[in-house]
Amino acid sequence: MGALLALSSAVVYGIVDFTGGLLSRRVYHAAVTLYGQFGGLALACAAALLLPSDAPRGTDLLWGALSGVGSGTAMRFLNRGLSRGDMSVVVPVSAVTGVALSVLCGVLVLGDRPGAVAWLGIAVTVPALWCVAGGRSGAGKGTADGLIASAGVAVQYLALGQAGAGSGLWPVAAGRVAAVLVLLPDAARHARRLRLPPVRCVQAVLVGAGAALGLVLYLLAVQRQLLAVAVVLASLYPALPVVLGLVLLHERISRRQAGGLVGAGIATVLLTLG
Repeated sequence: MGALLALSSAVVYGIVDFTGGLLSRRVYHAAVTLYGQFGGLALACAAALLLPSDAPRGTDLLWGALSGVGSGTAMRFLNRGLSRGDMSVVVPVSAVTGVALSVLCGVLVLGDRPGAVAWLGIAVTVPALWCVAGGRSGAGKGTADGLIASAGVAVQYLALGQAGAGSGLWPVAAGRVAAVLVLLPDAARHARRLRLPPVRCVQAVLVGAGAALGLVLYLLAVQRQLLAVAVVLASLYPALPVVLGLVLLHERISRRQAGGLVGAGIATVLLTLG
């Protein structure tokens, strides 16, 4: 069940990054990020109220808030990168580095001990994602934003993974509040550019609600699965924007990217079995 939840999180995040990337190319990226966090807050609170839980502990809410700082930072730079760079580069770069940092911290600091099969899946994942990115190096617009976003991704996953199951989904809601607070100073400096047509505001809110749903699924996954494995499975999301770009935007896919998608599928099977 934990593996399925983590994979569901990856699917949701893949859709969110694809739609959020398209929207960030049409309107101011910071507005998409900020309004998205309000949408995420609404969904997280509704989900927390629906899922029975004990009274949330202050420590768990703090872990959730720290995760939100990572989320806000990741989405700010990811959307900025997507607004001016290739989707097939920015998203996988942020995922590859983010998953590497998360897994290393999980093993070295948190004491995770994946089995041999899971380790093989982890080893396959990073080169697979790199191939999905086209195997390109640091050159390219938006790559630096993707690298900065990866640090936020790592903080988001690691911190949320420390929240206890007894607090239900309230750590995710606390994270959305923290994300809004992190984004407000930058938003205040560009207040005029935050004015969007109503339909774009709704789209941004829905994108943010989708991101919060991805975090909810991830939190439920880490409560049932090793954090290192859940992070890797959830980080398979870059494959989906590539596929959606191929089908919906008629982008071309290279042999290397096709090989990366196959590798991601193999890694999924190994991590599920491990």
